[in-house]
Formats: sequence, structure tokens, C-alpha cells
Amino acid sequence: MDADKFHEECGVFGIYGHNDAAAMTTLGLHALQHRGQEAAGIVTYDGSIFHAERHVGLIGDSFTKPSVLARLPGKHAIGHNRYSTTGGEGMRNVQPFYADFAGGGFGVAHNGNITNASAIRDQLQKRGAIFQSTSDTEVILHLIAMSAEVRLVEKLTDAMKQLEGAFSLVALSSKRLVGCRDALGVRPLVLGDIDGSYVLASETCALDIIGARYVRDIKPGEMVIINDHGVESHFPFEPQKSRFCVFEYVYFARPDSSVQGESVYEVRKRIGEELAREQEVDADLVVPVPDSGTPAAIGFAQEANLPFELGIIRNHYVGRTFIAPSDNIRHMGVKLKHNANRKMIEGKRVVLVDDSIVRGTTSQKIVAMVRDAGAKEVHMRIASPPTVSGCFYGVDTPEKQKLLASRMSIEEMADFIKVDSLAFITVDGLYRAAGEAARDGESPQFCDACFTGEYPTRLTDREGIELSPDDNVRPISLLSGGR
Repeated sequence: MDADKFHEECGVFGIYGHNDAAAMTTLGLHALQHRGQEAAGIVTYDGSIFHAERHVGLIGDSFTKPSVLARLPGKHAIGHNRYSTTGGEGMRNVQPFYADFAGGGFGVAHNGNITNASAIRDQLQKRGAIFQSTSDTEVILHLIAMSAEVRLVEKLTDAMKQLEGAFSLVALSSKRLVGCRDALGVRPLVLGDIDGSYVLASETCALDIIGARYVRDIKPGEMVIINDHGVESHFPFEPQKSRFCVFEYVYFARPDSSVQGESVYEVRKRIGEELAREQEVDADLVVPVPDSGTPAAIGFAQEANLPFELGIIRNHYVGRTFIAPSDNIRHMGVKLKHNANRKMIEGKRVVLVDDSIVRGTTSQKIVAMVRDAGAKEVHMRIASPPTVSGCFYGVDTPEKQKLLASRMSIEEMADFIKVDSLAFITVDGLYRAAGEAARDGESPQFCDACFTGEYPTRLTDREGIELSPDDNVRPISLLSGGR
């Protein structure tokens, strides 16, 4: 994994009523592999008992083995790809999580980050709750188990109402598949169907791989209950203005997916077009930093009427576990993943287009590589605004002081990465490219906290807030009830 990029938190998938549920889930998670590469898990239900498999590594490392799929019988399944943002690595934090409640078995997997999970955990532990993991997802199971509600779906709803932050989740009981998005709709979740079986997934690319038909996005604050009778829709939360994560368009989602009704690829091209209009540059050609910078670079080149060339070639066969065989070749650094296409850039004034700058170390190496290949000038254009703040909604981000834009001006950043010029798209330009009007400071359409520092929810754990009976989370005396 590239330590100089933001990393998405997780991908989720669920299917109800399909004879090859485990195989369909494996394929869906394969399509969502970009959202998490540390570990994967699948839980199935065969009509009498639940089955679970969890493995470290890529989905193809374990779940494509016939012996593993044979241990996952049943027509209903949920699955999860993990990139750890809370709780750290290790098998005990691999989802889906499964528990046996008084009302039956229950599995859950979620994408996002619960920003008051530690505060809830502290209260539950004081009452004797025993946690088996350090993941925020396990908090959901404890809240369900301790809910005073009677029906399992009502218990889940009760638990969801006590959470802060961002979550899109899938859950599986013996009788139903459940999908839910938080009231702000920060993280994506879509509904599809294949041969009469309903599917839930983080992105539409997971529907495409199994040949499922896209039905619609799950709405912010919506809970869907899928059973033998079809799909029921509920809205258990207080209505709020949607704050979908705008960085899904910039980097996280696969370019062949559609999110919020928009083609990710088309949005990224429009970002490049806006960037070219806002930040003109006198140059000879446009070169993307592959692969995430490619659609924006295409849009930039078209709008600027400049040639588009693959001046940097990416090696797709360098895995995340690559280890240099000796210290004396570690200086090769970025060349393990990228190499300059000298014929295209030698003697040219080059515009490099990338999706973002985080720490700046990778940009520094890319620029040096392009200069070493003979570029006459190197100008960098970034398809997102300067990243000045971390994300606390399920994205692995460096601490604020490690973000280059939080401690340097644009001029200082340009000097740091050694480019002739550096420019970013504006927040308003990003909004326009994503299909919205310019950002309304009073009521923005997206979660853009990494660019503006304005977080749409309270960050209870981050701010060290102690829960009280007046808070969103119920007092512990109610949490300990049940009937």
C-alpha cells in the first residue's frame, strides 16, 4: 500500500436468496478490493446454522479455494473487505462480526467509522460487557444485545440511533438481510438484484461483476429490510441534509462505478476540466500520475487543448508486501511502482496531474523521476483542494501535522516537491464537477472536512467528550436493560 495516499476504510457486500451466495459474495468483494486489502470475511446462513470464514490478505488469496467456499453453504451471505482505520490489524478485528443473541444468530459488517465508539465501549465495559476485538463494529453487536426492544430489527434500529459518525452496513439474521446508511449518507451503499435475489454493495462495480442489475442507491438515513417478501424501506433517523463524502469522487470509488447517480469516471474528467479552467499553464503535454490521476488528466488535456500522453508507466505487479532484497537498492523507491516514459517527456514542458497530495513524499519522488527523464519543466496540478485536515469517518489519514498542506503554503509546497508551479482545484470547482453548485458555507452538499476542516458531526472520541444522559447515546441504565 502507498503510505502517501488516503486509504478507504472498507467494502461491504450482501446477498439474499441466491444458490451461490458465497461465490457471489466472493466476486463482489473482489470488485471492491480497492476499498480494503488487509483482510476479508464472509458469513452465510444455510437455513439452519450460520457459517463464517475470515482470512488475512486479498479475497483471492483464500476465498477462491473450493475448500473454503464449501465451508460457506447457504442462500444468504454478507461479506467485508477490511482496511483498518480503528482497532488495528489482526484476525480478531476482521469482519463480518457474528454473535448469537437470544433471538438467534446475527452477523454485521460496516464501512465507515463510529466516532463515539470508544465512549460507548467505556460505558459498556463498566457494566461488565466483554469485548473480543478492538474494532468499533463490535460496539454495534453489544448495543443490539443490550437493547430493551423486542424484535431484532428494532434492536438494530435502537443501536444505530446511538451511533455518531459515518456508517454503511450490511447485517444478516436467519430471516433477513439488512442494509443501512447513517443519516448524513457519508458512505455509499447500493441495491441491486440478480435473478430475483437482492444484493447490497458499497459500489455498483460489485453488481457489475456478478451480472446484477442496479436498482437504486440506499438513501441517507434509510434502512432496508430484505426477506422472502421483498424489500421494506424504513427511515428510523431524524432527517438531515446529505453530506456524502466528496473524496469518493476524487479517489476512493472505482472509476467504473456510479455513486449518488453520477459516473465516477465522468466526474473525475469534469474535475480535470474545471482544474484546467481554474489553473491554466503554458506547457507541451499532460501526463497523469497513474492510475488515480488518469481521468482528471484526460479532462485537463481536453479542456486545455494539450496532448495527453502516458509519460509515466505503472508496474501493476508490485504487491503491498513487496520487500526490497537489500538495503542498497531501497533508494529505487517509487520506481518499484512507477517509471518515466522518457520518449514522451524528454525536452518537454510537462503538466503532471494527480488526485491529491497528502504527505508530499511520493509527489517529490515522481517529480524527480520526471526531471531525471529529461523534462524541461514540470508543473503539477492536483484534482482536489489542499488536504489540510484528517478524516474521522472511516478513512486512514495521517495526523494533521503530517499533512503537507496543513503546515505549508502552496508556494512552500511547490518548493518542497521541486516543481516549476503547483496548483489545486478550488472547493467550488470540485463541487461544480461533482454536479452541485458552489459550496454553501451554511449548508454544504458534501462532507469535505479534509479540505475545509468543517466536520458534519461531533467527534466524541477525538475530543474526549464524556457521555451523559443528555447526549445522543442513551444513559447506561437503559443500555443494560432488555426483555
